Amino acid sequence: MKSALVTGGSRGIGRAICIKMAGLGYHVLVNYKGNKVAAEETLEAIKAAGSTGELLAFDVADKEQIKTVLGGWIEANKENPIEVLVNNAGIKDDTLMMWMKDEQWESVRATSLDAFFYVTREVLSGMLMRRMGRIINVVSLSGLKGMPGQANYSAAKAGVIGATKALAQEVAKRGVTVNAVAPGFIQTDMTEGLNEQELKAMIPVQRFGKPEEVAHAVAFLASPDSGYITGTVLSINGGLYT
Repeated sequence: MKSALVTGGSRGIGRAICIKMAGLGYHVLVNYKGNKVAAEETLEAIKAAGSTGELLAFDVADKEQIKTVLGGWIEANKENPIEVLVNNAGIKDDTLMMWMKDEQWESVRATSLDAFFYVTREVLSGMLMRRMGRIINVVSLSGLKGMPGQANYSAAKAGVIGATKALAQEVAKRGVTVNAVAPGFIQTDMTEGLNEQELKAMIPVQRFGKPEEVAHAVAFLASPDSGYITGTVLSINGGLYT
């Protein structure tokens, strides 16, 4: 059995990715932090898509939890290796830098950038030993162009983009690819507070994206046929560029 781990898989883009990977035949590991009800709904959707899965509850910003929960799962499931890792978990806590508190900076950075390091490191050695692996990091348009009020989020996602390109060069010869997808405005609970009518006028395709469209791009980068694509950032933003 081949497995795919999706961090922050209980809702939004993460849930869409879980369902997409299930449709491709993966046993899907749904990581979540606190919303067990939403995670269980994702698991039911995975089963409805004809695959299997299980829940892995740990805080991606907590390296000890990652070692205990994820490391323990890997040790207990050596016959069921993680072939695809999708680092999707992330949070926003927007405010102008002059008013930003230490905890707003630290929590947003930890949930994206620190989590990328700790989770990927836990999974990577197995991929390198098997000479096969796909790592896809969900970043953001904010990490490419920067957004006012999002110095923390933009910095965290830009850091993941840099790490994506560096790690891709380190592991390419071992058959492991590392790429990122950078969504623009996607219809999820993270964009619920935005003025969609106003913002979509800036987007050439004149609409917000759907989580399933991000999941489609992740599936493309996760496929065996994408072995010659690594170190790239694929923008999914309806043509919205700086």
